[in-house]
Amino acid sequence: MTGPVRRFRALPIRTRLASLVTVVVAVAVAAVALACWVTTRDRLTEQLDSGLKRAQPGQDVVDALRLNCAGQLPPNLHILLPPGFTVQLVSATSTEACTSPGKSPIPVQRADRAVAVGVQRDAVHTTEAKDGTKMRVYTSKSHDGPLSQLGTAVSVAMPMDQVTDPLNQLAFVLLIVSGIGVIGAGAAGLWVARTGLRPVDELTEAVEHVARTEDLSLRIPVEGEDEIARLSSSFNSMTASLASSRDRQAQLIADAGHELRTPLTSLRTNVELLARSEETGRPIPPDDRRALMKSVTAQMTELAALIGDLQELARPDAAQPGPLQVVGLHDIASAALERARLRGPELTITADLEPWYVRAEPAALERAVVNVLDNAVKFSPQHGTIAVALRGGELTVVDQGPGIPAEELPYVFERFWRSPSARQLPGSGLGLSIVARTVQQTGGEVALRPSPGGGTQAWIRLPGAPQPPPEN
Repeated sequence: MTGPVRRFRALPIRTRLASLVTVVVAVAVAAVALACWVTTRDRLTEQLDSGLKRAQPGQDVVDALRLNCAGQLPPNLHILLPPGFTVQLVSATSTEACTSPGKSPIPVQRADRAVAVGVQRDAVHTTEAKDGTKMRVYTSKSHDGPLSQLGTAVSVAMPMDQVTDPLNQLAFVLLIVSGIGVIGAGAAGLWVARTGLRPVDELTEAVEHVARTEDLSLRIPVEGEDEIARLSSSFNSMTASLASSRDRQAQLIADAGHELRTPLTSLRTNVELLARSEETGRPIPPDDRRALMKSVTAQMTELAALIGDLQELARPDAAQPGPLQVVGLHDIASAALERARLRGPELTITADLEPWYVRAEPAALERAVVNVLDNAVKFSPQHGTIAVALRGGELTVVDQGPGIPAEELPYVFERFWRSPSARQLPGSGLGLSIVARTVQQTGGEVALRPSPGGGTQAWIRLPGAPQPPPEN
């Protein structure tokens, strides 16, 4: 059984569908044809039995037939006998029957003798006459006349041709009609399978085309709202997402190359100046050398920060947060404030942090808060003030920098986007992108908006509670 099933599953799906439709229709047609044949047979047999019962001879026919079997030929026997029927007398004590003249004797059955004995009232059965003709026999009790004192039953029989001939014709017609129906069902099933699976063929061709050419712009027409339409729509959405992802990847590589080119070019220039000074034996003035080394250090720091940001964005698990823990946002903000004060010692940084516990990845959340504070430190004027507050799960960082124009606010969280006024400042344009991704993965919200007193306000809202949840 496993072999045929495996071979059947190996067939094309349209062949399997057409075969299943053909088999189902064949079974249904066979069942209907059989039911029709059986019903017709039963009705014809009932009609024949009714005719046999109506043709049951009277006592005068029975007496005349007895006289005939005794060698006394009654002149009117052929008139008394029902035309077309075979009549014979069955004796309770004899195995031989008295058959009407000119008819082939019918073997006496046990049921016939049981009627003659009086065990049962009548009997109906099918048997063969001695000449091989299939006969339908109805036997009933005969009242003994004056010619006989023994129990006698009368059998009336008719050839089964009245039933078998119409049944044979009906079976032939049903066979022809059923064959035509099954063949038509097979053809219709194959047509339906081909028509129904045409969108699947189109989808297959589209997938093969994409695999062969990597052309993600291909789209499949969507017609209707059935499962095939949903599949086509899903394929179109998938290719659109893949195309968008590939475009973003290409844009990321191009932007990264562009951002890396600037510090690398400057670093190369400074290194070449140092190398040329060593090769020519012309020392660089001490002040210029210190400035040159300071520039090299700054460029290397910027390059390291850019590579770190790129690695953070390119991590395979970047789209999924790491193990979540219950951490105090106020503690993370306090640690980030210490780092910010070291980077901007000339700035005044105030803090008002209320306890707030969130479920997040500690390292990623700390990096996000540090990036926000770094931006505030970078854009704050000398001896400026940065106000940091945490109340009810809302962390705000307000600086006194130049602010961000309203038309640029929608782009501040995009990768590598930098305001034209900030392109001369160090940075990769990836910090706020990392902040947005981390906050969104934690289930929070982040935004930048102008501060009422000038500058920029960074706003982060994270779901949590003022107290840590009880440990299990």
